[in-house]
Amino acid sequence: MTPAANDIEFRSVTKRYGAVTAVSDINLAVPKGAFVALLGPSGCGKTTCLRMIGGFEHPSEGEVFVGGAEMNGVPAYRRPVNMVFQQYALFPHFDVENNVAYGLRQLRPRLAKAEITRRVGEALEMVRLDGYAKRRIHEMSGGQQQRVALARALVNKPSVLLLDEPLAALDKKLRTAMQFELQTLQRELGITFVLVTHDQEEALSMSDLVCVMNAGSIRQLASPTEIYDRPADLFVADFVGKTNRLAATVDPANGSVTLANGRTLAVARARAMGAGEVTVALRPEVIRLARTSNANGALLEGTVTHRIFLGSSAEYSISVPGLGDLLVTTERHGTADSDLVEPGETVAMNFDPGEAHIFPA
Repeated sequence: MTPAANDIEFRSVTKRYGAVTAVSDINLAVPKGAFVALLGPSGCGKTTCLRMIGGFEHPSEGEVFVGGAEMNGVPAYRRPVNMVFQQYALFPHFDVENNVAYGLRQLRPRLAKAEITRRVGEALEMVRLDGYAKRRIHEMSGGQQQRVALARALVNKPSVLLLDEPLAALDKKLRTAMQFELQTLQRELGITFVLVTHDQEEALSMSDLVCVMNAGSIRQLASPTEIYDRPADLFVADFVGKTNRLAATVDPANGSVTLANGRTLAVARARAMGAGEVTVALRPEVIRLARTSNANGALLEGTVTHRIFLGSSAEYSISVPGLGDLLVTTERHGTADSDLVEPGETVAMNFDPGEAHIFPA
């Protein structure tokens, strides 16, 4: 039998809870060894999808496959899948070793004690916790507890590891460290990781594939760079990262877009649009900012209303007549205070029209 190319497949999967449809007619294919993030707002269906992969929920319609085998009706404990929960679900009365060994002790036929000890040792070494076997759970930091939960999930050697917002309870610095740990671990093991998160930065920085979901459906499945640079629709552009939304009209005959303030831009992709109202999506970082005294022929001008200093960069809210408030992000080029524009200053803004994304209004 030829091995399946995909570790996970959803074929026309729908999940209902009474009158509520949580997931609607989803088709999804996750290649072997991929790190995929299910990303979307609360209630979009991402956790329901994760639970259907794990066997904690079953589809109302359609089929779920893991490793090429149909999983409909297969209980969670018979699937080649393990899960790390948001709250870790560790046993507080067990030490680290017994927490990690718990799943192995449930296997039938039973494993020998020496085999359990060996595999627990390997799992702890894998997550850089060798030497911590006899520690009690309350003696471990948040990051260490997260790694204990990972070791417990990996000790059974699953084909797929499911991660349900496992970093949500960690502070920012520890979360960043654990993102690196998870990426490294996934590359070393070569198994498929499926991460559920509502954190765009986490999804973009950790995964090979991002699946953006909303209202029970998939809006786009692509690499992080494609999701960010070439969003499939206005929801993806708006949800992933920060985006300025500008009202405009299109004249496809000459490939131009006229903004609400009357400024006309030549945008090649406008020719593929029908004539009429559209929304132009523009990332804050593609807008170049300059004091009006240093700029000639600016596309837009406005007044700075707010500034947020972020150390290596700054974010500005700029009021543009006819367009409203625009968000602009600039990198700092030096330590001089003059690098920063002050609220109340009038500024010029330029951008490459090719960086603008156009969507139906």
